[in-house]
Amino acid sequence: MNDQKSQPLDVPPATGSGGSAPDPTLKGTPHKGAPNNGGPKKRSRSIYLLPNLFTTAALFAGFYAVIAAINNHFDDAAIAVLVAMVLDGLDGRIARMTNTSSEFGAEYDSMSDMVSFGVAPSLIMYEWSLGNIARQGFGQLGWVAAFLFAACAALRLARFNVQIGSVDKKFFIGLASPAAAALIVCTVWVFHDAGYTGSQMTVLSLIVTVAGALLMVSNFRYYSFKEIGATHRVPFFMLLGLVFLFVFTSLDPPKVLFTGFVLYAFSGPVFEAWRWKLRKNKQRS
Repeated sequence: MNDQKSQPLDVPPATGSGGSAPDPTLKGTPHKGAPNNGGPKKRSRSIYLLPNLFTTAALFAGFYAVIAAINNHFDDAAIAVLVAMVLDGLDGRIARMTNTSSEFGAEYDSMSDMVSFGVAPSLIMYEWSLGNIARQGFGQLGWVAAFLFAACAALRLARFNVQIGSVDKKFFIGLASPAAAALIVCTVWVFHDAGYTGSQMTVLSLIVTVAGALLMVSNFRYYSFKEIGATHRVPFFMLLGLVFLFVFTSLDPPKVLFTGFVLYAFSGPVFEAWRWKLRKNKQRS
């Protein structure tokens, strides 16, 4: 019998039955402390609060605009949609700045946009003016035009979602739904503030509603303003210009905002006509 102490042998753990140690490489529940490389990953149920809080506020503003229009408070309804437009621009920037972007936030933002910039402006225009078309003997043309705007807003939002990452961020393809909604509600605001009734403006209301709807689903390019101050510093005179812009807008908000959004809506077709002219001149030369 050998008097020396026996040395332990490096024997790998058994893989069979009989209370043997489990092999961490086998499929099944991993032992405590082992990395779960092959198993399914748990999907996080938590969401980011800050950007979704702004999205919820925009949704509330859009819903309030509908209620205000039903109660014939058209000034309040127009202002609520414009507030929703500002909040909608802030939630995306805050999500990017704080690195809190998520798929949930993107989907929630689209649903909020559909209410604030699709349903709300079409109902505001219908309550103010388009609903009078039936009483003037033109059938259901009014609510058809209102539905056309809401449907085109939905199509515009769906197209925007599938084009993310594949188009130039400097431009929108088609008039953005917030800008189209602002065009609608500013039309209501400026003429209601001037003392005109909706029944007096049915023709103009019909033209603006249909034009806004078609511009949303068009292929016209609109400058997005997304790169202004996003990642680079801006000159001091640009900040000074924004201050003067706010002061100028405060002098007569309905007229100034209406003029601004009308010019922006026309900028797409004008820019496309300018590009077409450049292509023609290039072909001739």
